[in-house]
Formats: sequence, structure tokens, C-alpha cells
Amino acid sequence: MEIAPDFFDYFEAAAKLLDTDKSIMAVSSWNDNGQKQFVYDPKALYRSDFFPGLGWMLTKSTWMELSPKWPKAYWDDWVRLKEVHKDRQFIRPEVCRTYNFGEHGSSMGQFFNQYLKPIKLNDAHIDWNSEDLSYLSEDKFLIKFGKDVANATPVHGSDDLLKAHNLYVDVRIQYNDQGDFERVARQFGVFEEWKVPLLTQFNLFMFRSRVWQVINL
Repeated sequence: MEIAPDFFDYFEAAAKLLDTDKSIMAVSSWNDNGQKQFVYDPKALYRSDFFPGLGWMLTKSTWMELSPKWPKAYWDDWVRLKEVHKDRQFIRPEVCRTYNFGEHGSSMGQFFNQYLKPIKLNDAHIDWNSEDLSYLSEDKFLIKFGKDVANATPVHGSDDLLKAHNLYVDVRIQYNDQGDFERVARQFGVFEEWKVPLLTQFNLFMFRSRVWQVINL
């Protein structure tokens, strides 16, 4: 595992938010859709319903809550269970602060080449102690997130979006079912996993493409 130059500063700054906001369960350094073509802003952080794992931090009190029943295997999937996280959310970056170079481990082969190898590891040193992270508090984030979704330009289908080379605004695409979602995800190259909606907020799936942000809902 390789870490970004601001890895420790990022966690130090996020710890203050983690200590004060009980609606946050953990802070992660990972974005499952953090491939080079899907990220842009090294300062951007988000609240997520999904536990990303791969370099994360929680409080001692949360560890004391979870450790007596911590499973011996597949603990990341266990943390994602509703009865475990109890609707608490997770903070994750747009640009990853960790990089998994274990090509010959459990993520070997095509999965590694398609999803892990292209991950962008942050190379910009952000002065996190001077960043105001109060926008990540539950109430402020919900307001901003709602405005972002409402202001995003509706696009009727990913085909039209892929043809729009000069579109530099946030857009939103509505998907109706699993097949619809997987088709959109496949066209852009993001995870097609339907069982656990990766990095979602209120069943929304967000990623960047050509700098602008795509919101699937």
C-alpha cells in the first residue's frame, strides 16, 4: 500500500470532524471510483453511505463498540451492513490517499488492471489544517448536496452525454432499474456493482468524467 504525501495531514484534519459529528462512523482515504479519468479535485471530500475501506480511521469509542463482534474475514462487507453502521456515514476523498499495488494478491488479474491499477494517488500536498471542513457536517452537506443535484443539468441517457464533448457542467442521469444502472456504468467504465450501491448518497451514484460531475439517480 502506497500513501499520498498528505495522507497523515488529511486524517489529522478529518479527526476533528470525526470526534464532533456522531453521524460519521469512519473516515476513509479511498474512492472506489478514483481512477484517473474520474477524479479532478484533490480537496474534494464527500459523505457516503458506503464504507470504502483501504486506509481508514474511526474513534476509540466506535472501535470498542465493534471490536467484540469483529469478524475474522470479510470485515469490510460486515461494516457495510445496516445493523452494524446504523445509518452512520463515512467521509471519503475524491482523489485517493492510498494506492493498492498488490497485483498478485486477492485482487489480481483483470480486476486489478481495470479498476485498481488506474487509481489516481494524490500527488498534491494539501494544507488540510487550513481547510474548513465544516461543510461536511450532516446538515450543511445535505443542503449543499441537494442544491448540487437540483442544479445539475438533466441528460436523457448516457449516449447523449458521451456525445457531448463540449459540456462543462454537472449533469444528472436517471436510471430506473438494475439493468439501466449497469448499462450506464458500463458505458463510462465505473463499477457495475448493484448489490451494494458504491459511494451513494440517497441512492445517488456520483463520479467525474472529463472534469464535469455525473450524478446518476
